[in-house]
Amino acid sequence: MDLFDAIDKRTSYRGAYEAAPVPREHLNAIMAAGCAAPSGCNKQTTSFIAVDDPALLSELKAMVDPPIGATAPAWILVLTRPIVAYRDRVFNVQDYSAAIENMLLAAVGLGYASCWYEGHITDEDDIGGKLARRLGVPEEYRAVCLMPVGVPAEAARPPHKRPLESRAWFNGFGGGEGKDD
Repeated sequence: MDLFDAIDKRTSYRGAYEAAPVPREHLNAIMAAGCAAPSGCNKQTTSFIAVDDPALLSELKAMVDPPIGATAPAWILVLTRPIVAYRDRVFNVQDYSAAIENMLLAAVGLGYASCWYEGHITDEDDIGGKLARRLGVPEEYRAVCLMPVGVPAEAARPPHKRPLESRAWFNGFGGGEGKDD
């Protein structure tokens, strides 16, 4: 699939998934796309755990309330750790954001659907922490995103996007070619 087609087709899919397993080579390719993302000062603060074992996946799904990705045949848990890049600057949020977008595009390119669930697992109930502890994640890492991965069982409903002209311009905000002095 062409890159721009994948960008246009990518949407946050929250529907049911087909039961077909996601081959490990595809999960590896998706995680490799995440590893290929830019990283502030190359600190590579983002890591991933793919879960495709049905028994373990069932156990993890039971920990998520309200449920998300309940029928997905695979999950990818995105982990981060704050590493100082220079002075006191830490870019782990930018790092994992770029990695997640790369993985979402890779998933679409391979024919899968997914969704970036962050707030749901990082809220006060600490679902991400519970998942991380179950998966043996060291304390210095924090689970920040859960991505269900699978073949969508229904057509995705793309959201309405405002036209490009209302959000992107040349040489000044709102399409102005600069202000007169």
